[in-house]
Amino acid sequence: MITAYVYQNRQLTVTEINTQDSIPASTIWLDLYKPDDAEREWLSHFSVEEVPDEEDINEIEASARFYQNSDGLHINSLFPQRVGQDVRGVNVSFNLRTNFLLTIREEDVGLIRLLRNYLRLGRLEVSTPQELFLELFNLKVDYLSDLIEDVYTVLENVGEQVFDSEELDDVFKLITLQEDSNGKIRLSLLDTQRSLRYMQRYYRGQLSDEHLKDLREMLSDIESLMPHSQFIFDKLNFLLDAAMGFSGLQQNKIIKIFSVAAVVFLPPTLIASSYGMNFSSMPELEWQYGYPMAILMMLASAAGTYFFFKRKHWL
Repeated sequence: MITAYVYQNRQLTVTEINTQDSIPASTIWLDLYKPDDAEREWLSHFSVEEVPDEEDINEIEASARFYQNSDGLHINSLFPQRVGQDVRGVNVSFNLRTNFLLTIREEDVGLIRLLRNYLRLGRLEVSTPQELFLELFNLKVDYLSDLIEDVYTVLENVGEQVFDSEELDDVFKLITLQEDSNGKIRLSLLDTQRSLRYMQRYYRGQLSDEHLKDLREMLSDIESLMPHSQFIFDKLNFLLDAAMGFSGLQQNKIIKIFSVAAVVFLPPTLIASSYGMNFSSMPELEWQYGYPMAILMMLASAAGTYFFFKRKHWL
């Protein structure tokens, strides 16, 4: 699907176009969502260099994510996407050209939908591709901040559940899930930082002082979010260690009960084993009160062992 955002006479018009159309005049944003071969072929007619495919967009090598060619500045950036309780990373290809911003993506991105709604409602005023790019990344930094706050909130609840043995399985699942989410948030922060710094170098002489100020503020916000992300990693490790330690204590208590039970029943077992040998020279075999006496001895030895453990505070 190809969507063109046309800014003309201080009015923004959103138009879906097909492969038989040309790029409308005054287009500041051209968005390709899940482009097929025909749409890529259509875009190649308006490009000097080869149009990046899905493999190129997902490339992790720096030289493939940030580069310049005859079509302008290319930045492949990782955008966070919340799916239920999980956080995923979606790569979006940006191509800043002289007259418009080109985005190519294989998946839906919530932040792009949000930017689109803001533009339709007139909550954002952008007249250049560079302004559009900065506004989208500004939304991205704010969203990453919100995701970090969400992880904080979840960890506060997890901290209260760590010492509840009935919820340990859920605690381990939550800790693992939040560790994965925080890792993706941190990766997106680092990727955003690299993208903005690369643009800062490339467009230093073309951006206004106000735009450069916005760019520096975003980089400052990212720098301030990094320690929060590291703190979350430390807290996650602490909660994981605490949960594993408490789980070990619970298991030790169970093993302790079995060990004490084995020791308590050891003397009665010894007495029963002795009288179970049935040697003919054992005088108690012919004694009328031998059986009751053996039972009493076993009960007394078990009770004595139990009270000994109790007195030593081992129970």
